[in-house]
Order: sequence, then C-alpha cells, then structure tokens
Amino acid sequence: MTLFDLAIRSMRKNVKHYYLYFFALILSVVLYFVFATLQYDQAIVEQGNKMISKAFLAAGILLIFIAGIFIIYANSIFLKRRSREIGLYQLIGLKKSTIARLLVVENTLLGIGALLVGILIGMLVSRVFLLLLLKLVGFETAISVSFSMKAVLQTIAVFIGIFALTTIQMIRMVYRNTLLSLFNKEKVGEHPKKPKTAAAAILAAAGVLFIVFGYWLSERMFDTNFFLNIFGVMVLTVAGTYLIFRVTLSWLLYKIRSRKEGHLGLVNSLSIAPLMHRLKGNVNSLTIITVLSAMTLSMIAGAYSFYYSTEQEALAKMPFDFIFEDEEAFATEISAEMKEEGIEFQHGTMEILVTGGQLEAGALAVPSDPLYIAIVSDEELRNTGIDIEAPGTASASLHSTSSLSMFMDDERLPADLYFDDLEEPIEIAAFGEGNVINWETFYTQVVVNPTKYEQLKEELQASGSVKIRRIDGFHILNGQDLEAASAIYHQPKYYGANPRQDYYSTVQDGMQSNGLMIFIAGFLGLVFLVSTGSILYFKQMTEAEQEKQSYSTLRQLGFSVNEIMNGIIRKQLFVFGLPLAISLIHSIFALKALSYFFQSSILVSAITVMILFAAIYLLFALLTVGYYRKTVKMALR
Repeated sequence: MTLFDLAIRSMRKNVKHYYLYFFALILSVVLYFVFATLQYDQAIVEQGNKMISKAFLAAGILLIFIAGIFIIYANSIFLKRRSREIGLYQLIGLKKSTIARLLVVENTLLGIGALLVGILIGMLVSRVFLLLLLKLVGFETAISVSFSMKAVLQTIAVFIGIFALTTIQMIRMVYRNTLLSLFNKEKVGEHPKKPKTAAAAILAAAGVLFIVFGYWLSERMFDTNFFLNIFGVMVLTVAGTYLIFRVTLSWLLYKIRSRKEGHLGLVNSLSIAPLMHRLKGNVNSLTIITVLSAMTLSMIAGAYSFYYSTEQEALAKMPFDFIFEDEEAFATEISAEMKEEGIEFQHGTMEILVTGGQLEAGALAVPSDPLYIAIVSDEELRNTGIDIEAPGTASASLHSTSSLSMFMDDERLPADLYFDDLEEPIEIAAFGEGNVINWETFYTQVVVNPTKYEQLKEELQASGSVKIRRIDGFHILNGQDLEAASAIYHQPKYYGANPRQDYYSTVQDGMQSNGLMIFIAGFLGLVFLVSTGSILYFKQMTEAEQEKQSYSTLRQLGFSVNEIMNGIIRKQLFVFGLPLAISLIHSIFALKALSYFFQSSILVSAITVMILFAAIYLLFALLTVGYYRKTVKMALR
C-alpha cells in the first residue's frame, strides 16, 4: 500500500469528522473568491467607485484572518483527536518522517479539494453576489461577471499560505511528541479541585460585577472621556466574561455538587460532571467565542440598522429636498425649470437669524462648545411645509442632528441658551427630533414663536451680532420626481454656487456606503458564525468519542438512549446556550450605546439579526445533539 493509498483510506475513515470542517473551508474559499472577484469586477470599476474595491480588499484581509484562525484551531482539534492513531503508526514501526508525509498528503488533498470546489462554486454564485451588491448599493448597470484570473490566483495564494501553516502544525505535532504523550494526549479529563471558598467566591462575584459595571459604563460612554470609557467597557467586559467561565461557573457547579453530597444522579452525571472536568480546558475558547460573537452580532446589527434607517436618517437631517440661502434668483429659475419638466413641488420662503451662542453648563451631558445658531419662527416653518409643534411664549426648542444630539437629554431641561452680546438668555424647553432646516447649512437650530422671534431680531440687530438670511425651501411632492429634481439642482449653475447636498443625493450616498457595509458585514459574520459553531461542534464530537465507553456502560446497565440524552442535552444547553446568551446580552448593551448615533429606532433590525444569529447557533447545537445520539445508540456495537 502506497502512502497515497494510506492517506485516502485514512480520509475515508475520518470523513464523518471532516465533513463539517470541509464545508466551512469551502465557504471560506467561496466568500474570499467572491470578494476578490468583486474587487476586480468591471461592473464596479465602471461605476468609478474606488471605495468599493478598497472595501473588498479590507474585507478579504479580515476574512483571511478569520479563516486562518479557524483552520489552524480546527486542525489542532483534529490532531489532538488523532494523536492515538499517530502513536499507533509509530508503534508499528513507521518513521516520524513517513507519518508526517502521510499527514501532509491528507492536508494537501483536503486543501486542493476545498480550493477546487470553493472556486468552482464561487464562479457560479459570483453573479448572484454581484446582483445582490448592486441592489443594496443602488447601482443600475448591466450584470455580466467576467472570469477573473487575478481573483483565482489571489485565492489560491492565500489558502496555500494558510494550509502551509497547518502543515507546519502537523509536522511539529509528530516530531515534538513522544509515543507516551501521543497515547495520553486525548485524556484531557481534569480532576476538579475544591475551590478555595473565600477567594473563589470573591472572584466569582467579581466576574459578574465587572460585566455589570461595564454595562453601566456603556450607557454613560458619551458623558466624558469617550475613548477612555470605550477602553474601560472592553476591558471590563472581557475580564468579566473570562472570570464567569473560569471561576464563577466552576464555583457554582461545585456548590451544586456539594449540596447533592456527590449523589448527582444520571442527568447531572452526564451534564454537570463533564462540565466540571473540562471547564478549565475550555475557558479560553469559550471566552473568545463569546466576546467575538458579541462583536460580530453588534457589527451585523449595526450595519443592518444603518442600511435600513438610511431614509429616516436623511429625512431627520434634511427636512427639505433642497434649499437655497440668499439666492432668490436661483430659487425662481429652478422653480421655472421644474415646472417645465412637469415636476410638482412646494416652494416656501422664510427668514432666519444667524448668531452665536452657548448653552448653560449642565444642559448637555458634556461641556458645550460655542454654537453657530439659526433662529426661526415656528409659524414660518409651517408656512414652508414643516410640521412642528408651537413652542411656549417664553421658551424655545433646540434641534440638531450633529454630534451635539448625542449629548441632549430631556432630563436636563429646561436649560438656558445665551446669545452673543445679549444678557438675557432664552429658555430651551425641549430638544426637538431632527432638523427644521437642512443640516449642512446650520448645525444648531432654535425654534421660537413669532413674538419671541421679533423680540430677538430687534435685540440682536441692536447689538450688531446677527445676520438675517433668506431660505428658499423646496419639497418635491411626487417621490418619482426626486431623481429628476436632484439632477436639475445639481446643474453647475446652481450646485456650483450652492454646493449643498439635497435629500435624494444624501439617500443615494447613504444607500451605497451602508449597502456595502451590510453586504460585507453580513457575509463576514456568516463565516465567523459557521467557524465558531464548527469549533464548538468539533470539540463536542471529540468529547463524545472520549465518553463513548461511559455510554456503553450505561446502556449495559439498562439505561435507555432517551434517558442518557436528557443529560447530554442539558450539557449542550450550557456549551451552546451560555456563550450565546452572554454574547446576546453583551450585544444588547453595545447596540444601546450605538443607538446614540441614530435619529430613528434600531430595535426591529437588532431583534431580526439576533434571531438569525441564535438560529444558526441552534442549528449547530442540533447537529451536536444528533451526533451524540448516534454515538449513544452505537455504544453497544
């Protein structure tokens, strides 16, 4: 029998262990090849958008990082699982160099197979991916994906590099382990020691308190020292998660066993006991999976929220489709052009006061910088088509969608707003939702009633610290005319003298950047979820094989498959359920902090992503339970 024949025979024998690993490899190759193809695709290049090509380059690098870690980690699990087999090869007289070559041949065949299948599938689905991308970013162009040799060579080079690392890993495994260590490597069971009561209790409580304090700090991240707060939240969350798995759970499991005085019963013997014996060895992987899952979930939910709130965010920043400032002639001319094109619109004018000011200390969550303010009458706003609630006779409402809005809190109201060169402040009674004038003109806007407006106008004119501006605002009444109206507005004679974004262009730009973000985040997240789910699955497969003798003994004693599975399912609830639950809670607070950047609600998009995330984890949990059931059924054979 040749070395090649032996490698094929070994792969056939281990196919039940390799199939999910092979699937995850193929998925990584497919997505990397698609990203590389889209990076060089002519349809994207013709759009002249270099941002997309650069984004796919960056996404490809991140995908290499994710796939590389997964492949190397999964390979270490398989090597540990096959350590006894490697020891047997040495025992029957095979040289270490021969065994190393055998493993290298297997790894090469697996890698070539994954590359060929992955690239072939990638070629077939590239058109679908491109269509999805163009749909998300709003490009309208002919769909024709051409074969890219650059993408093929780039994919092959990247994965040859990754497989070279796993080859080195295999060779090190063979040469650095003695025969005795190879036979004992799979015996990973630990004898849990009684935890030192006082120290364990303190550290167990510290794990929970670290996470709780991290959550508390995340809700106050924008108060002061923003970057220091972010660092603090990350350190507290990671440290707390590690202590939860390393100390808190060990302490709780030991307390449960102590209360039962060692009489655990069948279900607890198959759930609590294995967890206690293997928890220490799984702490690092569970912590990393939990923290990275939370980051991945937050990334996907954030991208999803940005994309699906694009129009609402644009509307909050731009209540008018476009405006002109002190350009009455342009407003008149563009009105005539739109009438000629049959575009229905509403045109209104209003007067605003432009001045400087400062909010009193404590009005915002952070100290306020001097403000550039536009003062406008609520009556004039309504005359131009802006629906707004009338402020009180002696008070005003403040509107902003700039970074200032992240620090506005109704609990800090009422607050005084001081204008330049005026002694008497005006009372801010409410923080309004969204802008009342397009944000690229004035970042901070104050709405007052007509009487107060005239009073402020007179006082500010007397002090010489005000500029009076005329605003012409346009609302396009038919949504189908927005593109045509935007094209007219962007003519050089208008846009050159008035270089401000309009609502339609803002939405289109947002759809492009956010569509690209959700496309990349979604597929990177999918690779990560499949990779982490596979790692948990592989580890449980290994544990199932190690516990097979115990299942055989239980079956011989008369316990049914279902009775044994009750304990195993409870164990899987911990292995898959606890990291999922903690990562979901982490992501909830991360998204709550992220919501400060949105003018609209992100609740629906966040819940949708969380459900999909949990469903993928549930799928791997079901696969694991199915493998355990098969192992238990075959325990007597």
